[in-house]
Amino acid sequence: MRPLRYSINVTLDGCCHHEAGLPPDEESMRYWTAEMERADALLFGRVTYEMMESAWRQPATGTWPDWMGEWEIPFAEAIDRTKKYVVSSTLSGVDWNAELVRGDLGQAVQRLKQEPGEGLFVGGVTLPLALADLGLIDEYVFIVQPVLAGHGPTLLAGLRERIQLELVDRQEFRSGVVALRHRPTRVTA
Repeated sequence: MRPLRYSINVTLDGCCHHEAGLPPDEESMRYWTAEMERADALLFGRVTYEMMESAWRQPATGTWPDWMGEWEIPFAEAIDRTKKYVVSSTLSGVDWNAELVRGDLGQAVQRLKQEPGEGLFVGGVTLPLALADLGLIDEYVFIVQPVLAGHGPTLLAGLRERIQLELVDRQEFRSGVVALRHRPTRVTA
């Protein structure tokens, strides 16, 4: 069974708004590119899907936009080519190498996890909360930004039950950012 990994940027005070942390740099984009390359598929809610598509989908011209630095292109190429699943009750269709996920969320994600491969990656705020509540996330990767945002959505706000995690890896960046990789500790009877 392939693992489901939740990875997100988060400030020291728990804000996970995409503009609250430090702007991306070459080191962080190399990290995110490697994360994308570890995923067989991406799982997004509608909001995250639309945000990522607007930023990272390769234009029909085949030329990346002028605002994108050379060091961002490997990430853009990785996310652009990766299979995507979109959980939405409001979208009637998706493209960008994507398909809609309908029906019972828990059953649908269990089916995706049972497919062969290296792993699924989930991003965003709302969908990961639902998946954490269902006990479906196998790994949490928090990219902790040395910033206090003081506002915005916070990480897993509204989680129904406490989830105990064990640290399995950490990586420090020159910018002061720290990537922390955790796995839930499973209670065995």
